[in-house]
Amino acid sequence: MVVTHGSRASAWGRATLTIGNFDGVHRGHRALIERVVAKGRELQVPSAVLTFEPHPREFFAPERAPARLTRLRDKLELLAAAGIERVHLIRFDARFAAMSATRFIEDILVRMLGIRWLLVGRDFRFGAQRQGDFAALERAAGQFNFALEAMPDVSFDGERVSSSGVRAALAAGDFACAERLLGRPYTITGKVVPGARLGRELGFPTANIPLAQRPPLAGIYVVEVEELGRGVASIGRRPTVNPVPHPLLEVHLFDWQGELYGRRLHVRFLRKLRDEAKYDDVSALREAIARDAAQAREYFAQHG
Repeated sequence: MVVTHGSRASAWGRATLTIGNFDGVHRGHRALIERVVAKGRELQVPSAVLTFEPHPREFFAPERAPARLTRLRDKLELLAAAGIERVHLIRFDARFAAMSATRFIEDILVRMLGIRWLLVGRDFRFGAQRQGDFAALERAAGQFNFALEAMPDVSFDGERVSSSGVRAALAAGDFACAERLLGRPYTITGKVVPGARLGRELGFPTANIPLAQRPPLAGIYVVEVEELGRGVASIGRRPTVNPVPHPLLEVHLFDWQGELYGRRLHVRFLRKLRDEAKYDDVSALREAIARDAAQAREYFAQHG
């Protein structure tokens, strides 16, 4: 998959395209992508996605922005795995936010990306103050000679699939529901960085993964780490000792010895054990971690 930024996309030629944030790349997103890929094969042109970084709501109201289901790197990997051939990434900043709907169509879709066929939902809005809509795209399609198709909502087991639905399931600790909507188990990936080694001193060494954006989870969880095994993890700000300003993922692996610094871990979440808590002293914290680890081991004993 080819990823482009800015004017470099002008060398694409014509393509089939869909547009969105694609946070989570859930079943609904993949239905869009499958249609774009199939149409690209039919027309014998590349299939493409136009997406944004940061999420527009993170730009306009960061304090009220939704939790991130996937980091940018994970999103791009999931798009590639779904068969998309090209992704154009636009930085969502003040200049882009002020772009009119007309300029978005003419400068981005037509001149830069050279679209031949476009797939979006009928509720798709774009341009400054969200003035552009599906009707505006219909008019532009006739003017600029590209085809336009509307994508209906996607449901699975009678439930509408959406990123907000996935976030709600994760916040409630309903990992089975989140997996149904995503079409895969929920994971967080990230690179391990050096920490204060407090976990090692407490008898529970952890791999520390900083999270740049607010995750959809908080608390203590039973987890599996791809290629490394089972364990228990916390997502939070460490309120008892060495608090951190941004959420941190800390993973204690049951059957692992050695250093993990610099490795990129894929952490799958299986069950929530409890919320994060502040303890009176390090001894109380150690006892709580020991209980968490025991409960996680019991979970694996029961679930194989």
